Amino acid sequence: MQHAYLTEEHAIFRRSVRRFLEKEAVPYYDQWEADRMVPRSFWEKFGAQGFLAPAIPEEYGGSGADFSYSVVIDEELERVGSGLTGISLHSDIVVPYLLQYGTEEQKQTWLPGCASGAIVTAIAMTEPGAGSDLAGVLTTAIRDGDEYVVHGQKTFITNGIQADLVLVVCKTDPSANPPHKGMSLLWVERGMEGFSRGRQLEKVGQHCQDTAELLFDQCRVPVGHLLGREGEGFSYLSQKLQQERLVVAIAGQVTAEEVLKDTIAYVKSRTAFGQPLSRFQHTRFTLAELATKVRVSRTFLDHLITRHLADEEIVEDVSMAKWFLTDMAKEVVNTCLQLHGGYGYMEDYKVARRYRDVAVMSIYAGTNEIMKTIIAKHMGL
Repeated sequence: MQHAYLTEEHAIFRRSVRRFLEKEAVPYYDQWEADRMVPRSFWEKFGAQGFLAPAIPEEYGGSGADFSYSVVIDEELERVGSGLTGISLHSDIVVPYLLQYGTEEQKQTWLPGCASGAIVTAIAMTEPGAGSDLAGVLTTAIRDGDEYVVHGQKTFITNGIQADLVLVVCKTDPSANPPHKGMSLLWVERGMEGFSRGRQLEKVGQHCQDTAELLFDQCRVPVGHLLGREGEGFSYLSQKLQQERLVVAIAGQVTAEEVLKDTIAYVKSRTAFGQPLSRFQHTRFTLAELATKVRVSRTFLDHLITRHLADEEIVEDVSMAKWFLTDMAKEVVNTCLQLHGGYGYMEDYKVARRYRDVAVMSIYAGTNEIMKTIIAKHMGL
């Protein structure tokens, strides 16, 4: 199905991305899952093709493309596997903070590496005691002359092991009232004294996506690493969460589409009681229902992408999409695994990996319960 925001140029670009991934990712993906890491060499190859952070302007080593090209890339990455989500986070969640709020010096220093793969980024929001309640973070960054002294702990950080540049959510004014007024964002670089990695966390799914704890023990960060203005961190986060949640909705949609496609092929080839599974009414009706939900969801998602590209504020609708599409994806994967029977529980079939990987989509980037809270707020409730 052709989407309104896509042109023939996008189709050519998609074929290029897909060919690259079929050669450089698909044959190695199972090994990456076993290694619990997407190798740095892949990041660098991906960057060399111009597929990392395409929004970065040409003068900083990027392509200067709009978000529609990121959509194509994110869809193709998700078709390979959800463990590549860290690349989307780098390109479409972290780098945009630097593009919009960074100083010229920060851009010149870091953007070329972000485009080439020499720099991998992460954003450190969640703490052991603060997840959905961002204003409750306890990590502090206290000004001391020309430096901030950062102290605290972060957890569940995507790209946490490989990240060279981490955007840290912290309190520069712990006594601020209300608390979110004291939040700021600081760039912390690999190798800074007092910055270390904790455990690489073992997850239910998305195994090749490195996820880690980050530790800051009196870590000294130059004042020049402050993103934007002090005390504006919560505002910056609020403005950027729209695209982050849209990226997650895209992942949920593609997961559902891929699993549905694989399952249709499976029920056509698998026989029981002397006929293909696709001939049984239950199978046919079940897949018809799933296909309808997937198609309707895609229509809603593409409408939102078009509006996002037009710089519309669509926080309420994106919250709906993040909730609905990730829950829809979970339903599709669970039902399709059932249709695979015992084979669906075997790692030889992609549906088993998708079953593990999809679970977290309703949790990260704001839980689906938080999405409902946002929707209700916009309804005046």
